[in-house]
Amino acid sequence: MNTAILQNAQALAKQALYLSSPNPRVGCVLISVNHTIVAQGHTQRTGGPHAEIMALRDAAEKGHSVVGATAYVTLEPCSHQGRTGPCCDALIAAGIKKVVASIGDPNPKVAGQGFERLRAAGVEVEVGPGAFESRELNIGFFSRMVRKTPWVRMKIAASLDGKTALNNGASQWITSEAARADGHAWRARACAVLTGIGTVLADRPRLDVRLVQTPRQPHLVIVDSRLQTPLDAPFFIAGRAIYIYAAAQNDAKKAELEARGATVILMPGEKEGTQDKVDLRAMLHDLAAREINELHVEAGHQLNGALIREGLVDELVIYLAPKLLGQGRDMASFGPLSALSEAVPLEFKSTEMLGPDLRVVARIAGRDQF
Repeated sequence: MNTAILQNAQALAKQALYLSSPNPRVGCVLISVNHTIVAQGHTQRTGGPHAEIMALRDAAEKGHSVVGATAYVTLEPCSHQGRTGPCCDALIAAGIKKVVASIGDPNPKVAGQGFERLRAAGVEVEVGPGAFESRELNIGFFSRMVRKTPWVRMKIAASLDGKTALNNGASQWITSEAARADGHAWRARACAVLTGIGTVLADRPRLDVRLVQTPRQPHLVIVDSRLQTPLDAPFFIAGRAIYIYAAAQNDAKKAELEARGATVILMPGEKEGTQDKVDLRAMLHDLAAREINELHVEAGHQLNGALIREGLVDELVIYLAPKLLGQGRDMASFGPLSALSEAVPLEFKSTEMLGPDLRVVARIAGRDQF
């Protein structure tokens, strides 16, 4: 196993960060029998070639033979006919003799079958190098396949004393331009951005990606129990999928919103006292069925609090500005708790300065153990 080649494959996979969703981000490097790199590639847009096919095409365009070559790939080659054909069959047909894969594919349609077909064809298979990095890069894909829900990442911009807005709602801008651009990068990697109707009515946000380059815009998800979404909201962008989850039936407004290109889903709570609110857990399962891997939350304190209270948040990306606001709106409204033992346990994953602001990435403790 060549560590440098593996790192090359992982770097290629990262090039698909904003591109391949809902497919996983995968990189592939082909090494000749003389131990030199002959080709490489990464996953393209949905419906386009996977990493292995791109690498084989790269070799063909360069006139390199791959017979007897080794393929370093960051995820198990697929074995099923989806939007594209099975990659394991393409590697076999090309004469690849060894595959070094970082981790197995959690998709039940694959789940080891790619490795089995390779071995049955006489291809040597090594699994494990770079498994942590590959899974982290594709945490949303693994979540959707294993838990049947997206990986829910909540972004919050706040003052050092934890306020996201003044009491009058003023919040633009607490953090710096550097922090806002970084927030757009997190939006860009997500399959969809989630917000609530309160934010829609108060801020009239677009919730698209503007401050970084991206080949695709994330979908938009709105929690709107009473279907109050304005028909002239600025987020109605041609070609963008918009999912609006409601709790109350309103056929006339539903028809108007769907005429604007939105998909309206009626999903009220089933328990007594919750029928007037969207069932957030059921919504996540529905979004997974719609191939949402990473769900990026940018909402107000009430929806943030509801998601945290119900245990539906996996990760927090918090930007802290070096200023104090005193009284104002909190990051999330939930509780009150009766004991410190009831606090939501977190694990700090990283901290980084962005201009004058501090970015903290934290996960709910143990949430990534699936």
